[in-house]
Formats: sequence, C-alpha cells, structure tokens
Amino acid sequence: MTQDKIRQMLEELEIPFRYHHFSQKEMEDIPLPIAVWIIPGTENFHADGQTYHRIRKLEIELYTDDKDWELEEKLENILTKHGIAWEQTASEWLQSEKMWESLYEMEV
Repeated sequence: MTQDKIRQMLEELEIPFRYHHFSQKEMEDIPLPIAVWIIPGTENFHADGQTYHRIRKLEIELYTDDKDWELEEKLENILTKHGIAWEQTASEWLQSEKMWESLYEMEV
C-alpha cells in the first residue's frame, strides 16, 4: 500500500492526521481527536537470498480526550473495508499527556 493510499484511507476518519507526529504548535491549535501513522519497518518475505514480497509494518495511533469506542470502530471498519488485517495492540490513558491512546498495528 502506497503512502498516498494510506492518506486517502485515513481521510475517511474525518479527523486531523499526520505522519509520525504533530508539532507542538499544531497541538496548541488542533483539538483531539487526532491520528498519527508511521511505517516503523518491514516484515518482508524472503527466499533464495532475495526479497520476494515487501511487507511494510503500519501503525496507526488514535488520540482522544476520552476512550472513544465509536471512533475506534470507525477506524476498524475502514481498515476492514480496505482489506487490511489489523490488531489493536494498546488502549491506554497517557497520564503525562492527559489523553487516551489506541494503537493499531498491521502489515500493508
């Protein structure tokens, strides 16, 4: 999945999103909820000393004021609609940031 396709998919959430992070200035001006996505590496398929299929890891982080079950379900439905097998690997209150984080991991 290309970066453009990931961006198009995340636009369906109808909330602000960025690759990797929002700047401190943006965080002052943009209210929650927000989403951040990163590609932290690959999990490629190899054989005979070659990479036969490139598989990128994709992480999507949702940040909200409170646990937002509906927004999580919306993201899950979007991922499913786009044929992406996903896992929610974290859902926790970030005390130092005073916000809720829900982390989704998948391969694209």
